[in-house]
Amino acid sequence: MIPDELDGRIGEGWGGVKPNGSHVNVVLARRGSAIAAAAVGMFAHPAPGHTPVLVCVGPEEAQYEPVWPPTLMMNKATATSDRHQTITWGAAQLGIGQGVLDAVADGLIEATGDLLVFVAVWVDPDAEDETAVRVANRHAVRKAIATCVQGRDPKAAARLVADRDNLKNPFYSGD
Repeated sequence: MIPDELDGRIGEGWGGVKPNGSHVNVVLARRGSAIAAAAVGMFAHPAPGHTPVLVCVGPEEAQYEPVWPPTLMMNKATATSDRHQTITWGAAQLGIGQGVLDAVADGLIEATGDLLVFVAVWVDPDAEDETAVRVANRHAVRKAIATCVQGRDPKAAARLVADRDNLKNPFYSGD
């Protein structure tokens, strides 16, 4: 697909197991589009404890470079402790970068400056295993990009509609 066809596509992905799992929301945007402008605007005005980061990776610190296509990440869980910040902007950032590069390697998206990838990432404040967080983010981002590009399984959507009165959410404890 060319970037115009991907502009505004949204996907989400879960990876790993709590507390070292991760949840991401991904938006793909064509550079210069209204979607890109809105997403960049959101990233340009973060709340305290939320930091937008241009995802960079490399074999060594002196060789870090941005992931291509350009990928911006922002944390959804307020990072207040040093450990949570380190895991979010270290392990999660690396996993996000690897997930984007997996999507490029698999032919889902192209490594072009015309496509922008925006990732909102939730890392549990109780996360402690950096490797598990990295792997969880890698899988979650790759899955989310696949959903952006390939669309949602219509059978999965139909199952949700059919079972809508019995659905649950991990953050809801009511009846």
